[in-house]
Order: sequence, then structure tokens, then C-alpha cells
Amino acid sequence: MYNRIILIGRLVAEPELRQTPSGTSVCSFRIAVQRSFAPRGGERQTDFFDIVAWQQRGEFVTRFFHKGNMIGVEGRLETREYTDRNNQQRRAYEVIADNLFFVESRSAASAATGNSFTGNAPASGGSYGSYGNPAPAPSAPANSGSASTTFASGDFGDFQEIDSDEDLPF
Repeated sequence: MYNRIILIGRLVAEPELRQTPSGTSVCSFRIAVQRSFAPRGGERQTDFFDIVAWQQRGEFVTRFFHKGNMIGVEGRLETREYTDRNNQQRRAYEVIADNLFFVESRSAASAATGNSFTGNAPASGGSYGSYGNPAPAPSAPANSGSASTTFASGDFGDFQEIDSDEDLPF
């Protein structure tokens, strides 16, 4: 059996970071994803997905993403049953994020939200602008003589400020 979901959409509100009673960070946010087609003579519809990111992934979202920013989410779909205030049984569908990534440039993100980028910009590497289960960073050829930097921990210290989008290697 296989439960995998990949979404790219825009945050509809500021991400909400909370702490569990045991001190674990959990971030909840919702993204809007436009469908790739429109009915004849109509507008494209939008679907809204609830996302949950635990621990450092949640802290990553609250630090680097804001309402209106485009975000990529890879994870799994889970259902949760609960009883509401009116004692009615309810079911919630949520995407539990395993990997989160940037899908737009810093300047595009700033233009979309009207805010300037805060925090450190991601550095280039094997998993540019992602947090979660990063892809391995490419290594330099053995005889190149240049040092190869890899970012394996996924911590905020792995990121460095880039002065402009023109400095990006792609």
C-alpha cells in the first residue's frame, strides 16, 4: 500500500505554530491549490488542503513562509476523527508534511505577499530550499581540487544569505 501526496499551492493564512503539552512544535496551515482545468465557459476551481508539519518542519514553515507565499508539500494523507462542541462525530482529512520546499524566487514571494523576505535565504545544494527528507547533495569529482559542501543536517544553520537572485546557480 502507498500513501503519498505532493501539492503546490499558496498559503491562505499565516502558519500557526503551537507546542504540545510535552513541548513538541506543531504547525498547522492551509494551502489553496488551483485545479489545472476549467469547465467550459467557467473559471478554474480551487481546492483547500489542511497541512500539519511537526517539529523542525513546522518551525521552518513559520520562519520562511507567510500568507500568499507559494509552498511545495510532500507527505501523506491522514484521517482523524473527533467530537465537536455540539457532541457530533466529525472526520478531518490532513496532509502530514514529510518534506516542504520553496517553489518561487524570493522576489516573487515578496511581490505576492507585499512583504520583504525575512530570515536567511536557502543556500544552493542537493535540496535547494527544502526541509524534510532532502535529496543527497552532489559531490565534486575526486580530482577537481575544489571543496564540496554538503548540507546533511537540514538545520537552519545550513542556510546562508544570498544577496540577490542573480547569484543563484540556475
